[in-house]
Amino acid sequence: MRHSEIVELLSVTIIEDELGNQIEQTDARKVYANSMRVTTKERYEAATHGLKPSKRFELYSWEYNDEPKLKHDDIVYTIIDVDERGEKVRITCERDIGDD
Repeated sequence: MRHSEIVELLSVTIIEDELGNQIEQTDARKVYANSMRVTTKERYEAATHGLKPSKRFELYSWEYNDEPKLKHDDIVYTIIDVDERGEKVRITCERDIGDD
């Protein structure tokens, strides 16, 4: 399967301005991924923990550096599960309502 989708992995750091206010800074890094569907079973299992998975992607393990969010088609998602499978990793995400 070819990695045909482009996703942006988002890392978040907290910086301080000249007044000492903490500001969230987001850095994006584009990688290629495979889009995968979230199964009904996964949705039900996640719902028992209060989660709502909506997207799933597969990418190479060395490209993922524990980023907490990703962006796909101009929509920001929070990464809620990471499943490592050898040289690949499957990332399950839910839509980040706070960024709408």
